[in-house]
Amino acid sequence: MRIDFVISNLGSDGAQRVVATLANYFSEKGHKIRIITFREGDRYQLNPSVERVRLHDTLMIFDSNLVRAAWHLSDFYRKKSNRPDIISSHIHTMGLVTIPISRLYGIKLVVSEHNNFQATKVSLKKRILWDFLYRFPDTVTILTSFDKAFFEKRNKNVIVMPNPLSFEPSLGLEDRSDKTIVVAGNLDRFHHKGFDNLMYIVAGVVKKHADWQFKIVGDGAKGLSILRAKAEELGVAEAIEFAGYRSDIKEILQTSEIFMLCSRYEGLPMVLMEAASQGIACIAYDCISGPSEIIQDGRSGLLVNNQDVDDMVRKTNILIENRTLRKELGQNATKDVEKFSIDKIGQKWQDIFNRLVPNSFQN
Repeated sequence: MRIDFVISNLGSDGAQRVVATLANYFSEKGHKIRIITFREGDRYQLNPSVERVRLHDTLMIFDSNLVRAAWHLSDFYRKKSNRPDIISSHIHTMGLVTIPISRLYGIKLVVSEHNNFQATKVSLKKRILWDFLYRFPDTVTILTSFDKAFFEKRNKNVIVMPNPLSFEPSLGLEDRSDKTIVVAGNLDRFHHKGFDNLMYIVAGVVKKHADWQFKIVGDGAKGLSILRAKAEELGVAEAIEFAGYRSDIKEILQTSEIFMLCSRYEGLPMVLMEAASQGIACIAYDCISGPSEIIQDGRSGLLVNNQDVDDMVRKTNILIENRTLRKELGQNATKDVEKFSIDKIGQKWQDIFNRLVPNSFQN
């Protein structure tokens, strides 16, 4: 089977990691896989058999990124031999491009949402996409059951499809003693990721535990400048390491003491899932939706009232002061995230593809 994964870029965010993980999985199954992008940003290692198609317009013929993407994808598929059996379209606004083109060329289409429908305000683009175009894809995937009723009003084939775990579960090193709290995400999306409130959390934690350090993994020049200024204002700059983009995040999670998710909203956060898989004690705001799908409060992590800074500080201090609890939560988390393994989630994707193009999977 020929499957095209279409996404704006292959940068360092969670949706891009999902695409890379799925592409590698299906290429290993012997299928012809392409990843098509429209902007630079390759951050993930791909199997040699995964073909990269970069429809990157350096001439900037159009002002709109979506119009440029639609122009180039339509032109690419105009040649019949370039058309796949299925397009797997990722990040909702890409549906504005792939839905009309899939209809034009008669290509089966799966559109994937990577956040919950309440995460951001409903723009004109979303209204067009959700209220008109979403009746046309062959399947729409969503991350959790929270969104099911909303999207079932717009498409009759809505499937809950969790993100696949990209790391093999591991307890990491038994002796975690570096007194580091890891946070990860795109710094330019600091409001979404709650990094502005994180500065106050750092202040509250280091007031009691000055020997502990926060490591923030992620890039973004604009966000870095804003967050550094806030850290200086609160007098906590020395307690924070802005580590930038790191390809060794797995090793960081294996050796650090605590992972913190402080997002205002999420879909099904890949970074929390990855952290849980590496045996690190996790603490997260119980935002809508995602964290409660990954960790069970008090068993495999700690959940905190969303954006309650005082509660986050209090529960983080509990973790710092109780190493036995940290170890227990980490061990349970590693077991609990096995339900997100690539084999289990890959089979769910395979079931969709089998339904859309019968008799194409031989593996």
